[in-house]
Amino acid sequence: MIVQNFNWTKLQNGSDIRGIALEGVANEKVNLTPEIATILGRSFVSWLVQKVNKPAAELIIAIGRDSRLSGPTLMQAVMEGIASVGAAVYDFEMASTPAMFMSTITPGFDCDGAIMLTASHLPFNRNGLKFFTANGGLQKKDITDILTLAQNNNFQPASAPGNITKHDFISVYANQFVKKIREAVNHPDNFEQPLTGLKIVVDAGNGAGGFYVDKVLKPLGADTAGSQFLEPDGTFPNHVPNPEDKQAMQSICQAVIEHKADFGIIFDTDVDRSAAVDGVGKELNRNRLIALISAIVLQEHPGSTIVTDSITSDGLTQFIEQDLKGIHHRFKRGYKNVIDESIRLNQAGQESWLAIETSGHGALKENYFLDDGAYLVSKLLIELAKSQLANQSLPDLIANLKEPAESAEFRIKIGADDFKALGTRVIEQLQEFTSTQADWKIVPNNYEGVRISCTSPSESGWFLLRLSLHDPVMALNVESKVEGGVDRIAARLLAFFQTTEYLDLSAFLS
Repeated sequence: MIVQNFNWTKLQNGSDIRGIALEGVANEKVNLTPEIATILGRSFVSWLVQKVNKPAAELIIAIGRDSRLSGPTLMQAVMEGIASVGAAVYDFEMASTPAMFMSTITPGFDCDGAIMLTASHLPFNRNGLKFFTANGGLQKKDITDILTLAQNNNFQPASAPGNITKHDFISVYANQFVKKIREAVNHPDNFEQPLTGLKIVVDAGNGAGGFYVDKVLKPLGADTAGSQFLEPDGTFPNHVPNPEDKQAMQSICQAVIEHKADFGIIFDTDVDRSAAVDGVGKELNRNRLIALISAIVLQEHPGSTIVTDSITSDGLTQFIEQDLKGIHHRFKRGYKNVIDESIRLNQAGQESWLAIETSGHGALKENYFLDDGAYLVSKLLIELAKSQLANQSLPDLIANLKEPAESAEFRIKIGADDFKALGTRVIEQLQEFTSTQADWKIVPNNYEGVRISCTSPSESGWFLLRLSLHDPVMALNVESKVEGGVDRIAARLLAFFQTTEYLDLSAFLS
């Protein structure tokens, strides 16, 4: 492949790199090849040299991957690229995204940088690179800079290539959870194994999360019989490894019921997201997961601000602010946005200990604001063990959470070339239209799109219309406290949307 005319900017996906790594999907041409991966490895070294002010020969860079089929080949190519310019490489083989960050701050490793090869829950043919330093994940501008270095492709080979050595870091990382859970539960009779007597099933979706069973739960005494899809398999034969996927959640709920488990855990491919299931097989994800971790965090840090994305429910706000006496700050979609906003609030003097998106990306101040699915469920397990000691149940913590009767998401495709201009205009027109409706009110503090409260008893809910960041799509989320409320709100909105050209309204008809 000739890289002179290669479009490097196409690989940027916000603060990550994502590309097509394998043939097999119609009209998807491979653009993340081993050759490209080698250049990206060299580019990261060049970028890091400037950032940490060390020569390449003194750098140590850790690398890990999830279970994707293209992982081993691409990882070898990245490692060769890094070593070719003189930096040392720690090969962690199968790892999780959060573990890669932890390698930069864990004594005995203290890597200068780290790379995770993953494309999260995307299809089997995709792959990508996430980069870390001790300051956390890279920002969008850093990725742009790395891709610019790649495009220039001006690297001097080292006279002595760096060494590539294998290390078992996932065991070191997992042991941090074992230690944390033991100390936090502080079981009076069984300090070493505080999860004894609890049956906990894990669904790793054939991604990288299977380690949690053998390296965390079993040493703590949990019965993990019934755990499923722990074997890494990049074809993802059982279900999409995504806690937001209905089939995936159904699968772990079923496993909990079938094996009469006390608790279920599901991870995404690279373990930066998770969700849970209670002992009766009820999902603890989206608003419920946010409510549960908020209840735990606000016990520890009363009055703290919980930052979430924009599509959380009114019932969640009421629960956080009235029941838990915290502050709910509803911000933009995108886990990076939510985390950065929580960090910003802390810097401005407003205490915020939790940033969490409905997708299951949750980051805590106590854990470097790292979105780590394994850390999140470890916090839940501590509470599960404590509630067992007190003869209580974990869901008791969210007994007062009021949930909507119905919710739906409609994705409206935009057929215009300048989709951002049209989408922005539609949002403005919707605000004008709302001002003429007696029972619709604009909710204050909209950080993206517009959120409208629907106050009539027959609708009793809200909707949020926002423009997708990258795609020609408008996302519409609707929730109602009454049966049939979503349909009634959607019918009024459909009549409004029909006055605008270039909108594909078929989502309303399916």
